[in-house]
This record gives sequence, structure tokens and C-alpha cells, in this order.
Amino acid sequence: MTFGKLYGLPDNGRTISILVAAKHNNLDLELVKTEAKATAAFNSSAEYRKINPIGKIPAFVGANGYTLNEAIAIAIYVTSQNEKTTLLGKTKQDYASIVRWLSFTNAELLPRLAAWYRPLMGLEGYNKKTVDEAAKVAVNTVGVLETHLTNNTYLVGERITLADIFAASLLTRAFATVLDKKFRSDSPAITRWYNTIINQDSFKAVFPNPVLVEQTIKYTPPKKEEKPKAAAPAAEEKPAEEKPKPKHPLEALGKPTLILDDWKRQYSNSETREEAMPWFWKNFNAEEYSLWSVNYKYNNELKLTFMANNLIGGFHARLEGSRKYLFGAQGVYGENYNCLIKGVFMARGQESLPAFDVAPDWESYDFVKLDPTSEADRKLVEDMWAWDVPVTVDGKVYEWTDGHVFK
Repeated sequence: MTFGKLYGLPDNGRTISILVAAKHNNLDLELVKTEAKATAAFNSSAEYRKINPIGKIPAFVGANGYTLNEAIAIAIYVTSQNEKTTLLGKTKQDYASIVRWLSFTNAELLPRLAAWYRPLMGLEGYNKKTVDEAAKVAVNTVGVLETHLTNNTYLVGERITLADIFAASLLTRAFATVLDKKFRSDSPAITRWYNTIINQDSFKAVFPNPVLVEQTIKYTPPKKEEKPKAAAPAAEEKPAEEKPKPKHPLEALGKPTLILDDWKRQYSNSETREEAMPWFWKNFNAEEYSLWSVNYKYNNELKLTFMANNLIGGFHARLEGSRKYLFGAQGVYGENYNCLIKGVFMARGQESLPAFDVAPDWESYDFVKLDPTSEADRKLVEDMWAWDVPVTVDGKVYEWTDGHVFK
């Protein structure tokens, strides 16, 4: 008899983990293929929202009508159906350690790996700088597993537990896309452990052919589709008159020699210090553009770093009306309850107000014009756009934490 239905996808790490746990305990779970997007038609339906109110996968409906969402909860529930299972450890300490690794891989490891491989797969917007930074963070986070597994055969105890099944399942896409041959050579402990888990009979029965990528996948820009030409209006028809759109005040400055889109492509697709910045200084025209230090005025009110980063994102969203005339990057530096926002923008023209006053909150920032002939100011521009060095304010050093690029 079927134990229940699992809503998910056969190549989704969280789905795989639950199916493997069920297979390990000889439970029959029916997989109902369901899109990962919470906004998909079925996921948004009243039927599915009764099972999972936020529309995500996986979700579980038992043969007895019991419903459950959240991958960790489902995995533990399915595993616990076998009272003699060893997958949940022998002691309460074992169980707590298992939950610890479930939480770590689900909340810490997977999001950081996904921020690396999803843009490369075309599942999210691609920005080379952001992806490179995500890769560094992801590798450091995976290093936690490498360190632990250097001295331990498995994540908890001396035999496979749900922690191993869950973690290996969540790593299947990373090993198939970004954790390449070089990574595996440099990380022998996690590689040994991963190969052990995916070659278990219960795992192979669910996911028989895990991929180990030779080289990290490369981003391939989507092909531009040619827009069909609009049919000419019939001779007797007069096109409706459109109201002229209000012009941006910077439009009057005309077309510059440095095309902003050219710089934005250069910045996005090449190494910042090695390639992008030399190109920038070679093509920058101080008569056409000005450089501005743009720092938040109220750093003493900032609390959590992710909230500070959301503040930057909101400011950039409100600058949309000046996108044709602006480029810049702002970062969050420091740590929770001790952070600040700093950045540098390039603006068309010689004044800041015409470009920035499209954002109602522009007055929350200090705008200081920079001198492109000054070595100190040039260094500030490069540091703010490269995101690879800390900043020092009032004698205190603040490491870069997160940020947004406006381009």
C-alpha cells in the first residue's frame, strides 16, 4: 500500500532526500511531479495551498490524509515510520546532531551553492561579479563539510544516517554543475563521502545516474529573438496620437563618447581589477561623466546586514528612471549590529541631483564628488566596484558583506 504522495521533482535535491529515506525503509511513496515555482498554476491553486500554504515543494499527503510541508519535517517523518531505523541515530545526541546537519545543509549550504549555479544555468539573472562572489562564499561553506569529514567517515556516528542522505541529495546539482574535477581533487574527504552515499542501493534506486561535472559550467547568454515587424497601418487609418513622454533632464546633454551600456557589459563579463577597470579609465571622459561617493547617512540605525542590503536594493529600484545615465555599486560592510553602507556611482553630467532625485530617498545619502585625477579617489572607485577589500572608518576595519550593482 502506498504510504502517501510526495509533491516534488525527481531531480530536486530535497525531493530526492525524502524518496531515498522512504526507499531505505521500504516505504512506497508516490511522486507527484510538481513545479518548483510557487507561482505556477498548480502551486497557486487552492488544492495545493491547502497542503503547502506558500506553494513550494516538497509537500506530503499521507494515505491517512495527514499533510506536511518543509523538507526537513517530511524527511524525519518518513524516516521515523520504521521504529528500528538507524537513520535517526542511536541516542538523543545523535538525533540532535542529525537535525543540526539537516538544518545546516538546507539553510546555509544549499542557498549559497544555488546562488553560484543558478545564474550559470540561466535560472536567474547573470552578473559575473555576483556569481564570482557567490562561488567564494559557497566554497567556504562547503569547507565546513570537508573539515568535518576529514576526521569522520559520516556526518554523525559510524554509519549512514538521514544527515548523510539529506546532505548528499542537496549536493547532487552542485556536483553536476560547479563542484568540478579540480574541486573534488582539492576536497578529498567530501568527495569520498559523497561517492559513498550516492552509491548506496537505496540512493541509486531513486537517483541512479548522478553527474560529476569535469569543469564548472559556463554561462551562455540567451539568443536574442528578432521581433516581428509591425504591419503598416492601412492607408485610411491614422495611428492614434501618443502623448509625448516627459524627457529626462540629462537627455539634453546628448550622446556621450563613452556608451554606458558598453561599460556595463565590460564590468559584468570580465575581471574587475584585471580587465574592467583598465578599460574604464582608458575610456572614461570627465567632461561627460562625474564620479560620486554615495554613502548612507544613518549607519547608526542599521541593524542586520541583510536588512541593510535590502535598503540598497530598494534605493536602486527607485533609481530606475535614471538607469540610462547611471552606473554604480554599493556594499554593506561589517557585521550584524555594526555595519555601514558605502559605494561609488558614475553619473552623466557634472551634478548629482539630476540623476538621483528620481529616487525619493536620495536625501538619505551623502554625495561627494570625486576627482578622477586623484590616486586616492581612483583607488576608492576601484575598491567600491571590486568588492574585494575592507573599508576603514574612524579607525575601525569593516569587511565587505554584501551589495548591489546598479547597471
